[in-house]
Amino acid sequence: MPERKFEEIIRDLKNKVYHPVYFLQGEEPFYIDAIGDYVNNHILDDMQKEFNQTVLYGRDSDVLTIVSAARRFPMMANYQVVLIKEAQDIKWFSAKESDKGKEEKDPMLSYFENPTPTTILVFCYKYKTLDSRTRKAKLIKDKSQFFESKKLYDNQLPDWIEKYVHDKKFKIDTRASAMVAEFLGNDLSKISNEIDKMLINLKDKTEITVTHIQEHIGISKEYNVFELNDALGSKNILKANRIINYFAANPKSNPFVLVIGNLFSFFNKLLLYHYAPDKSPKGIAATIGVNPFFLKDYDRAAKNYSVAKLESIISYLREYDLKSKGVNSTDKTTEGDLLKELIFKILH
Repeated sequence: MPERKFEEIIRDLKNKVYHPVYFLQGEEPFYIDAIGDYVNNHILDDMQKEFNQTVLYGRDSDVLTIVSAARRFPMMANYQVVLIKEAQDIKWFSAKESDKGKEEKDPMLSYFENPTPTTILVFCYKYKTLDSRTRKAKLIKDKSQFFESKKLYDNQLPDWIEKYVHDKKFKIDTRASAMVAEFLGNDLSKISNEIDKMLINLKDKTEITVTHIQEHIGISKEYNVFELNDALGSKNILKANRIINYFAANPKSNPFVLVIGNLFSFFNKLLLYHYAPDKSPKGIAATIGVNPFFLKDYDRAAKNYSVAKLESIISYLREYDLKSKGVNSTDKTTEGDLLKELIFKILH
């Protein structure tokens, strides 16, 4: 059976097209949780749930418990739902396959081969994937509605944010979506939660701007990693020093690991800019993985930093990342001190 897409699975569920087994796996929990929550909340009504909905957790469940629950028949309903949360903790998935071959009766494999048609069995297997070489994985993929939830690349986040906001009947401008991605990283659950909280305070069809992001997601208007990149790119020494001093004085709001990770992303893109095989605006934007809207910022920054300087900066970032972990650094040196030293070396 071909691998399913998130939109296809949700569309089928909304249209009451149900399948006996769903296997949801992958590094990105957002989509797995979204499907699991829909199954949990929308297939059965409150009265039907009392007799026909079972929620199990992988750590507390074994094969016989799961199969026994799945083999039951619904009471006063067309279907029963068995939802397995944290399925990655079920020992059966990590157990070595038997040497006895296909003849050995394994109750879980038998169930995948012949599931109960009135049961909707959903495995939420998060943060990892099955070993596709095993017989288990091949059978599961063949016999279930199989979906793999993959982490998005950083350059995919702004588009994802724009689509998420659009689906909520709002708009967001390009710079605002990039700021959210830059500040919150690629944790889709965190991004969606922050956006949902913000939308509660906005009128329908509002176009979300940088100002809205700063007001509702807690990003300082002047002192954030977005503005730091801008200051470094333009070699605005005064602005960069003001921001880094603010970071040093407010370490909880501006964790060292977030700042240095952001700096690495920015300067690595600048290095890719210089090596882009296609020097057209479209080609450079594709190579460094940014929206063409922001290319002018990288054009300016690339003029201020040569390849040799960028290679030195990447080396500095690795050095100071190690220092923050105690390598070649004393206990008296704070992360704020390290940031100040790092920014000085970048700018001079």
